[in-house]
Amino acid sequence: MTVAIVGAAETTELGKIPGMSQIQLHADAALNTLADAGLKAKDIDGVATAGESPVNIAHYLGIAPRWVDGSSVGGCSFMLHVRHAAAAIEAGYADTVLITHGESGRSGVGRGGGRGGAGSLLAQFEGPYGSMGPTTMFTIGVLRYMKRYGMTHEQLAMVAVVQREWAGMNPRASYRDPITVDDVLNSRMIAYPFHLLECCLVTDGGGALILTSAERAGDFPNKPVYILGSGESVETPMVSQMKDLTSSQAFRIAGGEAMRSAGIGHGDVDHMMVYDAFAHLPIWGLEDLGFCERGEAPAFIAEGNTRPGGALPLNTNGGGLSYMHSGMYGMYALQESVRQMRGTAPAQVPGANVSLCLGVGGMFAASGCIVMSNELP
Repeated sequence: MTVAIVGAAETTELGKIPGMSQIQLHADAALNTLADAGLKAKDIDGVATAGESPVNIAHYLGIAPRWVDGSSVGGCSFMLHVRHAAAAIEAGYADTVLITHGESGRSGVGRGGGRGGAGSLLAQFEGPYGSMGPTTMFTIGVLRYMKRYGMTHEQLAMVAVVQREWAGMNPRASYRDPITVDDVLNSRMIAYPFHLLECCLVTDGGGALILTSAERAGDFPNKPVYILGSGESVETPMVSQMKDLTSSQAFRIAGGEAMRSAGIGHGDVDHMMVYDAFAHLPIWGLEDLGFCERGEAPAFIAEGNTRPGGALPLNTNGGGLSYMHSGMYGMYALQESVRQMRGTAPAQVPGANVSLCLGVGGMFAASGCIVMSNELP
């Protein structure tokens, strides 16, 4: 059985939304997505979410599901939800699954949870050495990569420059004004070698998806997007324990499995999304999935291959660096892949038929990958 995405939408607003709590952002995204699919809450029999309990979401929306998934492995959780939902639909555990995301990342309204206490591995074994969140932990691998492969500051800055070009065509993007390499390198240093413009935004927002069997796809108002393949994996909650600081084992497993199950090669991919909380992540994604050889992705991006009109359009919404980033960015990457496959993206890639969407959770702790198409396999 083939599974299709038949509903996709983000929250009514993106950016700074102090008037809505986190669960209200989930609900706003869900209601927009139900409208996109022409459905009511009573039509949903499967619920998946992260950052919030699926129990709370089902109760808040008035849904009585027969399948739920609360898998939470960071920002790529929603890629895993798509994979799990497709499997559930194929197994007959649910017919119509709603996946929600909402996050008051900037305003902090109704935001709960935490990242573990003093007994966590991070707190015990990395915290004493001064790690203070993603900016200080991700830098470890970037510095190793620069030493091993000779990546320059200018090449790293080009990731942000190119993604701002895409954002300039997106009316919903948080930042749209063009930037140069000099602008990036002259922006405030956050944690060496990351400058401010190489770090993700901090915003409020959310999004949701609805999946069902491809056999039902014709019953919905918008063009279906078919799931061709998927993959997931985890590695380690601690950057210091990665097998290789310049390569993500989780990326390789999740991405490789997604491409294998989709039956595609690199030349079949027309459009690509790689979760970009920081500027180096697209570099790891391109290399770990085999689109570039080791050490070649920085030059590949700097030469214009991922920019508008390039050979491999990448992060076409502007990414977490310029579009928006509420903390768990994976849902927004999935939304852009869906838009590209529907042919409705603000910066539409002409003739795109296959989109690969790769997510990261934590500091390379986890990964999920979804391959989509606007054509039945």
